[in-house]
Amino acid sequence: MKYYTPYLLFPVFLVFLDGALFPQTTAPNPESAAAWQSYYIGRSLESQNRLEDAMPYYGEAARICLDEIDQNRASENSYVVLTWALQRQRRYAEVITWGEQGLRHNAGNHRLLEIMGEAYFYLDDYDRSLRCMERYSSAVSQGDRLPTAYFFIGEIFRLRKKFLHADIAYTTAVRLEPNVPLWWYRLGLVRESLKEYALAAEAYERALRINPAYQDAQAALGRTRRARN
Repeated sequence: MKYYTPYLLFPVFLVFLDGALFPQTTAPNPESAAAWQSYYIGRSLESQNRLEDAMPYYGEAARICLDEIDQNRASENSYVVLTWALQRQRRYAEVITWGEQGLRHNAGNHRLLEIMGEAYFYLDDYDRSLRCMERYSSAVSQGDRLPTAYFFIGEIFRLRKKFLHADIAYTTAVRLEPNVPLWWYRLGLVRESLKEYALAAEAYERALRINPAYQDAQAALGRTRRARN
């Protein structure tokens, strides 16, 4: 079963996370700056639910980065923007191919581990996804993608019905980034599976405080309240 990308459901949050990475790096040439710009225009359009309009900008960002790599002018940003753009286009196998090449170019480019972990997840390769996310979370104590990495770790454990492990991962994710209703909802689900109904209800309530129209959370909250009675 395929799962929709969480940042497609909550694009504004991830535009913030992606944008938070930009000050950490300086584009080494005008082409790299153009790739960043193209990518972020795409993200802005996608955040407005204009995914079809965003796709050409992701394609242009990828093209610029591939040109840099082909001409031996690649920086670590070239691989980061390339893999991000390919990820938005759901070209997951290519994300992994170029992520691996980027790590050979610079083994310390930990952002590639995280995006590769996401790509493996959507290819249903949970073992490799988990390894990438765990490597990333071990290497980066305050990375901007750290909450997302823990969310995906939680997803893998939840799908494998290791609910206590999933609870720990989701709890870490919402502690680091408390404003994503999907993450609170997933935390509620695993606590419900553990029959921790009071704690599950708290998680669903947090999701609803962020998004009062979240129907799945509304239904789940009603269900846990009935289970407690």
